[in-house]
Amino acid sequence: MIQRILYVGLITGFCILGDVTAQNTSNESNPVWGSWEKWGEQNDGTYRNPIIPADYSDIDCIQVGDDYYAISSTFQFSPGMTLLHSKDLVNWEFCGNIISDLTQIGAKLNWDQMDRYARGVWAGTLRYHNERFYLFFGTPDEGYFMTSSSKPEGPWEPLTPLLLEAGWDDCTAFWDEDGKACFVGTHFADGYKTNLFPMAEDGKSIDRKSAKLIHSGNGREANKLIKVGEWYYLVFSEHKPGTGRYVMARRSKKLFGPYKEEKQLALASREAMEPNQGGIIQGKDGKWYFLTHHGTGDWSGRIVSLLPVIWIDGWPLIGKVLPQQIGTMQWEAPMPAFSSPKLTLSRSDDFNSEILGPQWQWNYQPRKDFFSLTERPGWMRLKAFRPIESNQLLKAGNTLTQRTFRKQDNEVIVKMDISQMADGQRNGICHFSSHHSALGVVKEGTQYFIEYRNNGHILKGYEISTSFVWFKTCWGMDGKSQYYYSLDGDNFIQFGEPYQMVWGNYRGDRIGIYCFNDKSESGYVDIDYLHYR
Repeated sequence: MIQRILYVGLITGFCILGDVTAQNTSNESNPVWGSWEKWGEQNDGTYRNPIIPADYSDIDCIQVGDDYYAISSTFQFSPGMTLLHSKDLVNWEFCGNIISDLTQIGAKLNWDQMDRYARGVWAGTLRYHNERFYLFFGTPDEGYFMTSSSKPEGPWEPLTPLLLEAGWDDCTAFWDEDGKACFVGTHFADGYKTNLFPMAEDGKSIDRKSAKLIHSGNGREANKLIKVGEWYYLVFSEHKPGTGRYVMARRSKKLFGPYKEEKQLALASREAMEPNQGGIIQGKDGKWYFLTHHGTGDWSGRIVSLLPVIWIDGWPLIGKVLPQQIGTMQWEAPMPAFSSPKLTLSRSDDFNSEILGPQWQWNYQPRKDFFSLTERPGWMRLKAFRPIESNQLLKAGNTLTQRTFRKQDNEVIVKMDISQMADGQRNGICHFSSHHSALGVVKEGTQYFIEYRNNGHILKGYEISTSFVWFKTCWGMDGKSQYYYSLDGDNFIQFGEPYQMVWGNYRGDRIGIYCFNDKSESGYVDIDYLHYR
């Protein structure tokens, strides 16, 4: 149902944010979840968790020379599997995205099907062997895949299928000093049975018939296989009702096992949203660390923390070690290293390049001939076409997205040239995971109207007559977004009710730019910039 509404209030130069004070705590060293006032590297030689308060799920990391690299799962977003780079394990920058074409996995990840919400590219493992980078990952429907590259920024080889079978997840791989290689994966569809497979030295095949069962049950997944000293450690997470998800390990003195010795490495730390999936790595300072996501669903997604690792009796205990010889969440620690200049994750974009910045991902594999960064230099052109389902933003192809952050104040402004819109076209700025909201413009005949969307509820506002329009969204720690629009870029008018961002499809909220037309494949919008402050 569409309603006509005049819901406005003039706001100039600043954003009205949701109430964050109610969640704050006076104990900064042990904050209430989501209320941190400080995060990342501090000025006193320490860092505070989280180090990345944004949705970088299913993290894994390696060290190559003086550099650290980490991957994060991307589900249906394209390009897939984000790759990050760091010099100190705390400050990170984008290195790229590894999987350029998701249709290598399956047609349902394409713009004309869009049938993989909560599916697609799940957790993977990143490895470096014989001067080459390797990515192994799984999808719950299609199976396991790998790709490799001589350089982290690519180009990466086309995907090689390893096991085309549904129901598997959270794989890892390992090469021993003698060249022997193995692959580990969990068959979650069959009682969470974790199997170890012999793997070819080039990483392009595994021996399904020779697989060995390591363990099963308790939702065991998040596999990472490492070797420290004479021991091989399979690090994983498990879940028990009433307790939560926590980190475990099994060890063996032989690569192919048996892995009989087992120990819990950390408590569930439910007050910290269960840090549980990640990679154990030795830093350049000689100390050990666990780069992990926090695993319980939250509007900000599965954010990233770095926990110290203390080795006791040959086991890597994670976080603050309690007298009971088990780890728990640790919010601050000394910096592992210091680097200059400080690396940061880019967010804003003036679209001055002929390729998209690595912070951007499309919702599903895009329709390539319906966007351009060259037809109008310095602008991103989005060309409108019909969604799979009429007037459904989450079924509209070529929505350009990036992650949102959970910090005290966020402001995103997008400038659009709407002069070439066609009848039936809609475009604007949005938030989405399983639910969505948006503020944009709809063209009806020759008239242009402001339009606010909250899932299926649409509020129609003023008619406007201008070539340019600016859209703004602001939010704070509570994840409540308020939208604004401007016709001059200076004076912003509040429109629509606040939208509570949500968790859904294993993802936190995303910010996006959308463009579609229910009536025809015609019209386009040009975006001058997205500025994320």
